[in-house]
Amino acid sequence: MTTTMIEPAETVVETPAVTLTPIAAQKLQSILREKNLTDHGLRVFVAGGGCSGLQYGMAFESQARDMDTIVDQHGLKVYVDPVSLDYLYGASIDYVDGLMGAGFRIENPNAVAACGCGSSFRTKDSGEAPAGGACGCN
Repeated sequence: MTTTMIEPAETVVETPAVTLTPIAAQKLQSILREKNLTDHGLRVFVAGGGCSGLQYGMAFESQARDMDTIVDQHGLKVYVDPVSLDYLYGASIDYVDGLMGAGFRIENPNAVAACGCGSSFRTKDSGEAPAGGACGCN
């Protein structure tokens, strides 16, 4: 398992920026096969919004962008842009399938508050949640 950062010179970091659980990797590989996107990886990002101030996003991408951190685990590539990496460093991506539904879940050690469904979060440095924000899990 390696993490690399695309810059003018490639840098290898020993600690993974984000971690994919084996179950999440298996589910992602299955989805990629179903969609005929076997040459793609997973982009994980953070955007403003949600009831806690920030929200997670995921998308399939065929290649890294400049300055992305690339985590290669379980035969999959995970792409994270530098701004999102500040919020996600050390996070774990899992796939859960339970009575309340199935989906990907991010366990983020940087989050100090989160929405009930886990799609929105706040860090100690991101400030308070916006007033009147609505939870996306209702």
